[in-house]
Amino acid sequence: MKVQQMLTMLLRVMLMAPLMFIGAVILALTIDPVLSMWLIAPLPIIVGAVFLISKKAVPLFKSLQQKNDRLTLVLREGLTGLRTIRAFNRVDKEQVRFNKMNVDVSDTAMNANKLMVSLTPIMMFVLNFSLIFLIWFGAFRIEGGSLMVGELMAFIQYAMQMMFAVTIASVMIVAIPRAAVSANRILEVLDTVSEDQGTRETWHTDAGKGLLEFRQVSFRYPGAEKPVIQEVSFTAKPGETTAIVGGTGAGKTTLIQLIPRLFAGDSGSILLDGVDIRDIPHEHVRAQIGYVPQQSFLFKGTIAENIRHGYESATDEEVQHAASIAQATEFVSNMKDGFDSTLAQQGTNVSGGQRQRLAIARALVRKPGLYLFDDSFSALDFHTHTLLRQALQKEAGAATVIIATQQVESIKQADQIVVLSEGAVAGIGSHEELLKDCTVYQEMVAAKQAEEVTA
Repeated sequence: MKVQQMLTMLLRVMLMAPLMFIGAVILALTIDPVLSMWLIAPLPIIVGAVFLISKKAVPLFKSLQQKNDRLTLVLREGLTGLRTIRAFNRVDKEQVRFNKMNVDVSDTAMNANKLMVSLTPIMMFVLNFSLIFLIWFGAFRIEGGSLMVGELMAFIQYAMQMMFAVTIASVMIVAIPRAAVSANRILEVLDTVSEDQGTRETWHTDAGKGLLEFRQVSFRYPGAEKPVIQEVSFTAKPGETTAIVGGTGAGKTTLIQLIPRLFAGDSGSILLDGVDIRDIPHEHVRAQIGYVPQQSFLFKGTIAENIRHGYESATDEEVQHAASIAQATEFVSNMKDGFDSTLAQQGTNVSGGQRQRLAIARALVRKPGLYLFDDSFSALDFHTHTLLRQALQKEAGAATVIIATQQVESIKQADQIVVLSEGAVAGIGSHEELLKDCTVYQEMVAAKQAEEVTA
């Protein structure tokens, strides 16, 4: 409501200035058309000054917005990467970097504002000289008997009214270039075309469903030289575990993120239960997916609240059951308030392994038809990992489970292993089959064995 009131008031102010100006000119014309020319004569000069100054100011304000963005980026990097900066003794360098950006923003802002501030004195200078000439020529016309003193006084009042209108207009004109740049940036967001929201009104993945198919799927990040995912095809069946393995940068995380439509594939299609996910509304797809990302993000709040982010209506029993499957019950019960214990922002008051287990519990409480684990067990010790996988196998039941990982030894029992190399499928099969036929998989297993021997 306040926004509407502000917009209404702003509209009234914008309309008031030209109406006052036009009204003053019309009244002056009814008294003495010849003398009125001294009120109208400054208009071309004022309009020309506004045009020239605005033409120079708009690029400056655009540049100022871009530099503000970069300054904010530098500041955010300095805050979020504070520990890294200190660890590499880069505090002074980052301070110099920030000061350089800050001075650049200040200089641009000063230049833009100086340019716009000069508009008001130019207007007032022109209008005041116009008023001087008006009184001078008015005195001659009074002396000649063609104008009365009262009429000249009325002219002066009209001139003051015009000056007041121009003052209001100058304030608005100063704000317009900056507002125009900001409005364009807002419109860029508002005019962004959303991804296809799907045409199906309802869709679900119950137990026994959740058949996932990749058909010649490729994906390239904006500005990237080559695709991250290249013509990937495989099928993940309900009741089975499909593991996606590959080295760093092979495209495992990107592949996982294509399923809940966090990114849209460039070509090919991804089908759930035979339906292209582009034909399914976002909320229906994601409501049936239990997704555990590579970076386990937790929200500020209690442990129970964080687990309920997966399913808001979950009962206390369901929350505790999900935590038990995720092997989180032990450390949660040792905390002072148990499931009511408060987590700091991003879960910084618990360890990496504990964050992963809570993130897994958040996915489990949904009881979805499709589980996506993106390297979600990397911070767990072998014993906890084994217990979690055993409990997860029973809990998932007929659901489709997809696990992306670099830990070859942890997915030997998977029903199907998809090996990625530079975004392309290098092999598909069981552990034994890949050891025979897939060179990339053989190298990964050999590297892991050599690492264990060295350790």
